[in-house]
Amino acid sequence: MGAFDAVSSDDPDDRKARLEALERKLAAKRPAPDQKNHMDEHYSQAQHAWRMVIEMVAGLGIGLGIGYGLDTVFGTIPVFLIIFTLLGFAAGINVVLRTAKEIQRDLPAATGNEEKRDEGGN
Repeated sequence: MGAFDAVSSDDPDDRKARLEALERKLAAKRPAPDQKNHMDEHYSQAQHAWRMVIEMVAGLGIGLGIGYGLDTVFGTIPVFLIIFTLLGFAAGINVVLRTAKEIQRDLPAATGNEEKRDEGGN
C-alpha cells in the first residue's frame, strides 16, 4: 500500500520532483529530432526514381495510344503511331527533366548545402 501513499501525497514539491523525473526519463527515450533514419532517405530516393519511370512510361503510352487511335480512325499506315510515340517520348523526357530539377532544388534545403551551391557559381 506504500505505492498508493506516494500517489496521494499532497506535497506540491514532491509532485513537481516526480513530474520532472518522469519528463527526464521520457526525454531520454525519445530520439533526437536531428537524427534521420537511413531507411526513410532510401525510400524517398526510390520514390523519386519510380515517379520518373512512371512519368516516362505514361508519356510513351499516351503517345502510342493516340497514334494507334488516329491510325485506326483514318486507316493509314502507322505514320501517326510513330509521330505520336516520338512526341510522347519527348513529353516524358520533358516531365522527367522538370521533376529532376524540382528534386535538385529541394535537395540543398533538406541537406543544408546551400552555401556550397552558392560558392560554386550557381
